[in-house]
Amino acid sequence: MAKAYNFFSCSLFIFFWFISSISLHAEAAVKTYKFDVQVKNVSRLCHAKPIVTVNGMFPGPTIYVREGDRVLVNVTNNAQYNMSIHWHGLKQFRNGWADGPAYITQCPIKTGHSYTYDFNVTGQRGTLWWHAHIFWLRATVHGAIVILPKQGTLFPFPQPDMETNILLGEWWNNDVEEVEKQGNKMGLPPNTSDAHTINGKPGPLFPCSEKHTFAMEVEQGKTYLLRIINAALNDELFFGVDGHNMTVVEIDAVYTKPFTTPAILIAPGQTTNVLVQANRAPGRYFMAARPFMDAPVIVDNKTATAILQYKGVPDTIIPSLPKLPAPNDTSFALNYSTKLRSLNSPQYPANVPLKIDRHLFYTIGLGINPCPTCINGTKLIASLNNITFVMPQIGLLQAHYFNIPGVFITDFPDKPPTPFNYTGAPLTANLGTSQGTRLSRIPFNSTVELVLQDTNLLTVESHPFHLHGYNFFIVGTGVGNFDPAKDPAKYNLVDPPERNTVGVPTGGWAAIRFRADNPGVWFMHCHLELHTGWGLKMAFVVENGKGPNQSVLPPPKDLPPC
Repeated sequence: MAKAYNFFSCSLFIFFWFISSISLHAEAAVKTYKFDVQVKNVSRLCHAKPIVTVNGMFPGPTIYVREGDRVLVNVTNNAQYNMSIHWHGLKQFRNGWADGPAYITQCPIKTGHSYTYDFNVTGQRGTLWWHAHIFWLRATVHGAIVILPKQGTLFPFPQPDMETNILLGEWWNNDVEEVEKQGNKMGLPPNTSDAHTINGKPGPLFPCSEKHTFAMEVEQGKTYLLRIINAALNDELFFGVDGHNMTVVEIDAVYTKPFTTPAILIAPGQTTNVLVQANRAPGRYFMAARPFMDAPVIVDNKTATAILQYKGVPDTIIPSLPKLPAPNDTSFALNYSTKLRSLNSPQYPANVPLKIDRHLFYTIGLGINPCPTCINGTKLIASLNNITFVMPQIGLLQAHYFNIPGVFITDFPDKPPTPFNYTGAPLTANLGTSQGTRLSRIPFNSTVELVLQDTNLLTVESHPFHLHGYNFFIVGTGVGNFDPAKDPAKYNLVDPPERNTVGVPTGGWAAIRFRADNPGVWFMHCHLELHTGWGLKMAFVVENGKGPNQSVLPPPKDLPPC
């Protein structure tokens, strides 16, 4: 396991050196990146504190590539703790070695060692992101990935005049790793963040933060593309721009049927591209983000702000806040989600699996277990189908590829062992929760339908689930218990939204479909870092096919050892 670290004593250098070698006669290019990830004093509220940064920046720099490019990312770790980087949403076809989650597709990069992430960007274009995939380090180690369409290919929506990345995040005044460890020691949830941020800055609504405000200048009559990423650790967020509607045109690097909305809902791990027209009276307008939380838990209602400022308008004009939905506005959240539809055009079809080979039903549960070493005497856990996932000491992909025994077993159940009224009266029992490194084996090219069902074990809560290595179609969602006799008849099998991260509604369910055509070991987990740490995760082993290009590629020679 990785060692605990101190921001003051550790130095981490991850090198992503950007050299673009582009042939004048070919679209595809080989791009190499170098990032310097290091500890730096950064001030965001009333004092500076040391955090892990990339090139001294929080958030880190944007990676720009084009569909079809090959990307080489050379990583050298000079820290006293371990590191891995995940390229969130990139499918990594046959190439889980470049996916990045620690102890799943690789062992982490140890002090004094290097690793080159080598992957192709195939069949994808749009906004994704990269982040650390070990402990809570992604709180500050993250940045945008912008995949431009192939040369000569236009967006399937009005071409913007300019574009801007909007990364939504969180800020802790204390060392975030120490915050997490303190919570685990107590057996309670760690302290919530001290602020939310837009492009690393909380905005003027927080004390001592007047100079820590992101501002975007616009010109009257022009159209702007906002590439919005929710990089927060634990909060779904509403986002809006005062006085301006937004037109949603893409989610998770998949084009959508455009629709206009005053606000969007975006879960941790998700991306959303919107068009904003600068068609209002010249002035200064707040952009704002604040949490959506419709569960009976502590509400974190801190609002981050940034400024959309028309060219030539003086800074003395005071902006007003947009009218965002209430923090518990379930109606808006559900209505917004139903508007998301795949473009499903001849150029960008929605290839929804219609015949299903494997039906899976996973219950999401929170619970309390005894913990003799915790000050509270108990600890909070989370489970899928009553199984709390235990992280291995060897990368699961290595164990699968090299047939290393004793690392995992492939008996993860297709359905929960004990059916019950999942969203009825609160249940504090764990219903026989077990612990283990248990995976689900899926035959190559089979079609899968997975229903994720929230439960009232301890409490209901929304959960954004991310599947590595795949996009999937969200064919249905609902509130309450999934009814296998009635709900499938309501599925959208024509143009459902295609994503890599799905929000399971509070006290409800979501049904996703995908074709298992990417062999390897692929992580699936709640993207609330709090719940992931409690065990709300599992992995699929997708078998090799029989064709020449249907097997996991050999590992690179510099794969980090365990």
